[in-house]
Amino acid sequence: MLQADTHITDWLQLIRAEYLEIPGLSLTRPQFQRLWCLDHATTEAVLAALIDMKFLRRTRHHAYVRSDVA
Repeated sequence: MLQADTHITDWLQLIRAEYLEIPGLSLTRPQFQRLWCLDHATTEAVLAALIDMKFLRRTRHHAYVRSDVA
C-alpha cells in the first residue's frame, strides 16, 4: 500500500469515528477541511471516498452528513 493510501485510510477511520460519535454532525467542505487541518487534495480524496462508500452524503445546503441520518 502506498504511503498516500495509508494516509487517506487513517483519515477515513478517524473521520468516520467522529461522525459516528456525533450523528448530527453537518459540515461544509471548508469546515470539514478546517476541523481536521487537511490540505485541499486530502479533503477532496477523503470526501470522495466517504461518499463513494455511501457513509456521507452532500445536502442541498452543501453540507456533508451521514447518509443514514435524516
